Amino acid sequence: ERVLQMALLDKGDIKFNFIEINAHEIIEQVCQNLSLQVEQLNGSIKQSLEAKNYEIYADEVHLVNVFYNLLDNALKYSENAPKVEISSFNENKELVIIVKDEGLGMSKDQINKVFDKFYRIPTGNLHNVKGFGLGLSYVKKIMDTHKGSITVQSKIGLGSSFELRFPLN
Repeated sequence: ERVLQMALLDKGDIKFNFIEINAHEIIEQVCQNLSLQVEQLNGSIKQSLEAKNYEIYADEVHLVNVFYNLLDNALKYSENAPKVEISSFNENKELVIIVKDEGLGMSKDQINKVFDKFYRIPTGNLHNVKGFGLGLSYVKKIMDTHKGSITVQSKIGLGSSFELRFPLN
């Protein structure tokens, strides 16, 4: 399904349904949907949703997928009990959302490739990380379509922090 979605995105064949959306509700919904998985891993997702303006013009399905991808990666790329924090604030007429983990982290070279289609972070002997290397490429395309941006900061062994910026309505 992801491969097909990416092909449709590349061709411009996906129709978006942009409506006014409460981004905090979407984040809470995704966190709730992942709560069993988090619990099984003895992990935690802390929410610090402090933005005063969190209504954005977005496609709900794709926005859910963006947050699901980022949180799922944070869980998958943690060796021990995953600790994830998702926060929001407003800055420069934007909604800023940060998804931060304490996982494996990435090198500078990996950071430069992480949004490329089919790129996967090598995990050594960890064989529990499955996928096609499309998740972050998809997230980047969706952020571009929403006239937003995504950046990442990371250090090996210290985790990663993904920053999403959405224009406010």
